[in-house]
Amino acid sequence: MRRAVTLGLAGLLGLVVVSTLAYRVIGPPVTPYQLAEGWRLGGTERYWVAMDDIAPVMARSVVAAEDANFCLHWGLDVTAIRAAMEEGAARGGSTISQQVVKNVFLWQGRSWVRKSIEAVWTPLAEAFWPKRRMLELYLNVVEFDTGVFGVGAAAPHYFGVSAAELSDLQAARLAMVLPDPKGRDAANPTDWQRSRTASIMDGAATIQADGRASCFED
Repeated sequence: MRRAVTLGLAGLLGLVVVSTLAYRVIGPPVTPYQLAEGWRLGGTERYWVAMDDIAPVMARSVVAAEDANFCLHWGLDVTAIRAAMEEGAARGGSTISQQVVKNVFLWQGRSWVRKSIEAVWTPLAEAFWPKRRMLELYLNVVEFDTGVFGVGAAAPHYFGVSAAELSDLQAARLAMVLPDPKGRDAANPTDWQRSRTASIMDGAATIQADGRASCFED
């Protein structure tokens, strides 16, 4: 019995390592959440776009909005996690790296089991994937509207342009919806969302100027 358990755990670990290594060079054909939403909605909008075909300001905008210290941490932002624990549900502590692992490999929802797996898997992904690749995966799997996944689908969905043609404002608007893609609209933002968009634009310019975008920009 012990041998069977050991072999099972070794096989599971091997699967984790192989799948993580594979996604260094290939894009995930579908994620668990995309699959679930596809069944629920009867289909989704998805279109993979290479990082070289995404406006650079889009990458800076999502980093400014979701994880300004993306280039400075190894996957887990201890300071943000501590702040989230102190402030409770009012604040999130997940880095972009954690969100990528969750979206690519795991399931949605609040679960200590999932968070524990995510916390272990994230440093492994950081070790295998360059930061630029991590961000490329993020921009292609994250949801921007109900059933709309990735910037390749979101840019034409909201603005009628390609991911490469996004303006600074449009990129910031897309980044603004990420915490609540089903409840926010990049094309018709509220006054508060316009203010948040302006803050993201300022943040994107700041991280470019102070070097915090250096790990994912050519």
